[in-house]
Amino acid sequence: MNSLADNNRYKIINELLKRDYCVGGLALKLNISEAAVSQHLKILKDVGLITGEKRGYFKHYRVNQKLLEDASKELLRMSETKRERDKLCPPSNKEDCPLCRKGLIENKNNF
Repeated sequence: MNSLADNNRYKIINELLKRDYCVGGLALKLNISEAAVSQHLKILKDVGLITGEKRGYFKHYRVNQKLLEDASKELLRMSETKRERDKLCPPSNKEDCPLCRKGLIENKNNF
């Protein structure tokens, strides 16, 4: 998700959803340098959000629709998660959170 946190990368994805672009075309459309576009495209490509296809001398980029759809489904699923309600007061005097101290929270990441 960090890859879409940048405003220019977000704009690039929006433009690539409409049509394929080369670096120069995106630079003109977004009024930023080709070097900046290239850096943003690299980040988006590294996470799999876009793919590039060589057409003659230029490479044209497009959005990986499947990955974008999967990510949107996951975000929707996350947005529907119900929060657990508890009656805890905030820790004081450098004490641990009551949930942590009693072992009521499971560490799923083994941190």
